[in-house]
Amino acid sequence: MDRNVYGTVAAGWEPVREEFAAFVADEPHSPEAQLAVHHQGRRVVDLWAGEDTDGDTLSGVYSITKGAAHLVVALLVQDGSLELDRPVSAYWPEFTGHGKEHLTVRQLLAHGSGLVNVDGGLSLAELADDAGVAARLAAAKPYWEPGTAYGYHAFTIGALTGEVVRRVTGRSIQEVYEERIRAPYGLDLYLGLPQALEGRWKPVLEALPTPRELAAYAAGPAAPELLPVAFNARGGVPMDMPAYANDPAVRAQGPASAGGVGSARGIAAMYAAAIGEVAGRAPLLRPETAAEFARPHTPGMDLITAEPDHFGLGFERQPAAGPRAFGHCGAAGAQAFADPDTAVAYAYTRRRFRFPGGTAPENARLTAAVLAVVKGLGQA
Repeated sequence: MDRNVYGTVAAGWEPVREEFAAFVADEPHSPEAQLAVHHQGRRVVDLWAGEDTDGDTLSGVYSITKGAAHLVVALLVQDGSLELDRPVSAYWPEFTGHGKEHLTVRQLLAHGSGLVNVDGGLSLAELADDAGVAARLAAAKPYWEPGTAYGYHAFTIGALTGEVVRRVTGRSIQEVYEERIRAPYGLDLYLGLPQALEGRWKPVLEALPTPRELAAYAAGPAAPELLPVAFNARGGVPMDMPAYANDPAVRAQGPASAGGVGSARGIAAMYAAAIGEVAGRAPLLRPETAAEFARPHTPGMDLITAEPDHFGLGFERQPAAGPRAFGHCGAAGAQAFADPDTAVAYAYTRRRFRFPGGTAPENARLTAAVLAVVKGLGQA
């Protein structure tokens, strides 16, 4: 059962290893996956599986990046540097026209701007440059009236919120993340991979769907009309997702929507630090800040993903983990979250893209195993 599964778990956490090994054994192709879990600020699960992946491997983590970016925003709100109910245009005067001038920071963070792309889409070189994307979006017409609906801004939300951060602090969101979050904790989650760490980087691998998966996808419901727009299909051609994460400019510049590079260890440690004491440091977020960013802000249906009640502020809601849990998935199949109620920080990554993309189904199994252990410890 443990074939090609490596790493350690703390005493009592063996069921999580067993579930991880069981799913790996069921996979027709190696997922090249990592799993890290912190409980009460201590790493209790540190596992990996694959022929070319270990616990130190760094790779593209797609929208896991949004969690790091919006942790920066949460800190600025907590500091009083940024007000959720002020218009975005109060910080970014060029953000006007087509109703954009009335959009609040809160509505922006809840994916309500309607600026899910620009006409014609964006090239990889353009997507790597958050400031350039932000400038184009400031002049663009939204796909719906800002603040009246919401939909997943897959490749634009980080540029939008990042520009607000830049106007408030004079620094890019990547620089603030590095100074306030990554460097102090030594996290292996980078918004801009240093050249010195290129030797630890491994590429995202193409999905290898089975015939059954292809048939199920073909028989499924039609995608919402705006989904290919938000996911940057250009001229009707779907975006090459592995090529995006593997692009040298993307990983070097770390665009805040989906360009981060990291490991499960680094991601779990970030979420542990968000909600609890780590290495003698106080939690990054006060309980009331974490609660505000985690609570539902978007009743109704997401226009892009057709998911109900999808977002808190910048973070995706995590109902399977708990009512106050917050985090974000990643397109290759990754999932990460923090839950203040159970003191759990969870991070799962995979380099083998999981067809057709989004949170991989094994996360449900792994999360359930983690929560069962916590319950058994009498702390849930």
